[in-house]
Amino acid sequence: MNIYEQQASNRRMTAAIMVVFIGFFLLIGLGFDFFYLGYSPFPTEASYNPDGGFYQPVRSGLPVPIGTIIALLIGGGMAANSLVNGPRMVLRSTMARRALPDGGDKERQFLNVVSEMATAAGLPAPAAYIVPDPDLNAFATGMSPGNSVIAVTQGLLDNLNREELQGVVAHEMSHIRNYDMRVMTVCAALMGAIALISDFAGRTSRVGGRTSGGSSSGSSRKGGGGAALLLFVVWILLVILAPIISRMLAMAISREREYLADASGAELTRNPKALISALEKIRAAVMPTRAINNGVAHMCITDPRGSLVEEKTGFIADLLATHPPMEKRILALKVMAYQADKPAAARI
Repeated sequence: MNIYEQQASNRRMTAAIMVVFIGFFLLIGLGFDFFYLGYSPFPTEASYNPDGGFYQPVRSGLPVPIGTIIALLIGGGMAANSLVNGPRMVLRSTMARRALPDGGDKERQFLNVVSEMATAAGLPAPAAYIVPDPDLNAFATGMSPGNSVIAVTQGLLDNLNREELQGVVAHEMSHIRNYDMRVMTVCAALMGAIALISDFAGRTSRVGGRTSGGSSSGSSRKGGGGAALLLFVVWILLVILAPIISRMLAMAISREREYLADASGAELTRNPKALISALEKIRAAVMPTRAINNGVAHMCITDPRGSLVEEKTGFIADLLATHPPMEKRILALKVMAYQADKPAAARI
């Protein structure tokens, strides 16, 4: 894919993510309305009309799906807020500060590298920030190249040489150029919304279960019998699993984007070896990045929980990892740099 196809793909992915999350909001909200507020789009009772001598349908419970509307408003509000204030919120959560030209040789070097990579990518220079953490990590955030941010930890600045820093900045610049940071920022906000709504619905279901006859799923839903009970169980499972599913979705997207950003970053610098060296140093720093919380882990160049997390392999590890294994990323870059060993069949 060329750059325009990558950008178009990410726009489609953003729209698809929004559809999936809206589906979660609708299902959780409708279930809450149906089982606890008595809402139903169809008549649930019939009353006899003595004047006309016939039965007319009557709808019991709330006439409007209040829970669904509130869920959609919360989700839409948090997504809109992420589009406007997402980068600022991420930077505030990491306590990042602006890199300054008079902040020392390392900060000046960082600013120069950001400017060089922006020129190489044909983009406006993003704002450069430093996260006060001794671990080695970096991330990009923003809604468009015009208001984007690249942040690196103090540990990364202190431990990487100029070429290695250039490789990391080029990796993050590729996220900006490909609009990955928009996808990831919106994902982070929607994951928070899903967690908030699911937690509220779960707490309400527990309270409703403890109150005798307090639940609206009582008299109005008893007529449904086994079908209503099955739907209730499915809804409870959705409430429990929605935050996990949404997080796994964000992780899957993040893993795919990391390979692309590695390759694109190496193309920007024309020096895959520099990014290989940087990733090897990042891999060797096994301590977690404490300044970066798990909510934005999928936006970082490596998992902030510690690089040992990325060493695990297998189906479950791949499913729950925010990043692909560092070994595989390094191997892919070595292939680009023609450093990978040839397969045995090729040597014969």
